[in-house]
Amino acid sequence: MTTSLEAPDAVEHPGDRFVDLPAGPTLCHRVDGPDDGEPLLLVAGLGIDLTSWPQRMVDGYAGRGFRVVRFDNRDVGRSSRVATPPPGRLRQLLARPRPDAYDLLDMAADTVGLLDALGIDRAHLVGMSMGGMIAQVVAARHPARVATLTSIFSTTGSRRVGQPARSTLLRLAAGAPRTVEEHVQRHRAMLGHIGSATFPPDDELERAWAVGLWERGGGPRARAGVPRQISAIQASGDRTADLRRVTAPTLVVHGDRDLMVHPTGGRATAAAVPGARHVEIAGMGHHLAPGVVDRLVELTTEHARQSPTTTGAPR
Repeated sequence: MTTSLEAPDAVEHPGDRFVDLPAGPTLCHRVDGPDDGEPLLLVAGLGIDLTSWPQRMVDGYAGRGFRVVRFDNRDVGRSSRVATPPPGRLRQLLARPRPDAYDLLDMAADTVGLLDALGIDRAHLVGMSMGGMIAQVVAARHPARVATLTSIFSTTGSRRVGQPARSTLLRLAAGAPRTVEEHVQRHRAMLGHIGSATFPPDDELERAWAVGLWERGGGPRARAGVPRQISAIQASGDRTADLRRVTAPTLVVHGDRDLMVHPTGGRATAAAVPGARHVEIAGMGHHLAPGVVDRLVELTTEHARQSPTTTGAPR
């Protein structure tokens, strides 16, 4: 894997902070809540930045006393872009990543590097979709750093479970949008596909978020890293054996109407992690919709309170 990295041209935000990892990218992050609160790290999914965590969700955690950290993964938002060429559409559809592709181990190392830079010894990890996969890898490979793990609509990497619908794969393999309006329309179309009628999106909020993602990510380059992140998932293969090594108390949450990660992915994750609790929410798709945010905050808070971390104050 190449370590050549570059930063995007993007709009600035007063809450954005940056850390240069010794052997990896520059990561953009934000911190909310009390400085002495228990650290809770939010790990975002495929192609989406730190703003993908609804503000209501961030405020909910902060209001419950957590020190909430969220960040842009490599290749998205205001974090560094990897300079290797993206895989072609055929490689994506055949799940054959390029030999120089990074993988989830690399992204987990980024996550631990951020904790190091912030002086956090141990944190509650909450990851959604690809972010759930990254959080799972951190919990399996760096158990001392994880107080609790919450995996939201994620999967094990096994090809027998958690697979996206073919209609979803075709949408993911489409070329990057060229204008902000095209980006907004694609986001709305994808949300209509993987979202839920039971828990509908707020269209005004979603449009504002899509515009913000475009601007934070440098306009036309905002989605350029998505094929490489897809390759990271594919290059990591089946992580079921790794999940059996997880010792952190684990909560697995999934919807039963998920066309991005089939509900079997959540069930398999819970089955693989010793002692994991599995909650399947009826009617939920692959989206943190307003109607499920409060429930997710409550579930995660209850889970974290059962296993509080005693370390993690700023050094």
